[in-house]
Amino acid sequence: MTRSGFVESRHFGSVVGLDPSGAVALRRGPVDDPVLPRSTAKPFQALACLAAGAPLEGPALAVAAGSHTGLDRHVEVVSRVLADAGLTPDALRCVESWPEDEPTRDDLIRAGEKPSRIRMNCSGKHAGMLAGCVASGWSVDDYLDPEHPFQVLVRAGLEALAGERSTHTAVDGCGAPLFAVSLVGLARAVRGLVHTPVADAMRAHPEFVGGPGHVNTEVMRLLPGVVAKGGAEGVLVLATAEGHAVAVKVIDGGLRATTAIGLAALRSLGFDVTAAAAHLSVPVLGGGREVGRIVPV
Repeated sequence: MTRSGFVESRHFGSVVGLDPSGAVALRRGPVDDPVLPRSTAKPFQALACLAAGAPLEGPALAVAAGSHTGLDRHVEVVSRVLADAGLTPDALRCVESWPEDEPTRDDLIRAGEKPSRIRMNCSGKHAGMLAGCVASGWSVDDYLDPEHPFQVLVRAGLEALAGERSTHTAVDGCGAPLFAVSLVGLARAVRGLVHTPVADAMRAHPEFVGGPGHVNTEVMRLLPGVVAKGGAEGVLVLATAEGHAVAVKVIDGGLRATTAIGLAALRSLGFDVTAAAAHLSVPVLGGGREVGRIVPV
């Protein structure tokens, strides 16, 4: 990160890129070390929803695979998924939260509302999990237990796509189990996702994967055919319909450079990212004007 010509900060981390054949064509850092996928796991959790029999499609499937920003239209879809499963928002076990969309949050505060589970950015995923549990006749009160049949299904699906066994089980910020795989395994997994109904829904309805202005949403709009999903603590996955795949982990957990790194990696694999060139770097402001950039090196 440069400010007025001065290198002020640096992010370190790992990035791996797979070419259309699935071979590792780009490797920087310890990409064979395990990482927690954080919200990049959501598309694989959505695949488990389908495998469990959840009748998800279109925006409902996209929001199950996404990190929505809490808009009213996001909440309406999540509510419908729950209602179709015979459940109410009380069944959600994610944490109560304000929506990430600031105008929506401000409107709720003015209206005297409080933080709620359904506005949390993971509520779509949790609703999909519950719908899968109902479809398979599994209990819903303990659906976040790592040994619950649904979470066993998630783990098995991720391991199959990653081509390796998970080495650690953790708890995500929303309370759901997380299964660690290597960064290479995560890239393999997202490459295996691109021709599934989950990827189709994400590409068709990117506004339900994030929201207006959300970088994942914008990248998918600008690069048709690409799947993009970020996660907390500096994790990002990208995959193209042609078979390129990238996984990023910024070691300090910072998010501001992940998209620039991921797009630069895709470009180095020979994929044309010109339409998303604005996201290849991040402006640094001083006094309200641009005085530097964050760029991958």
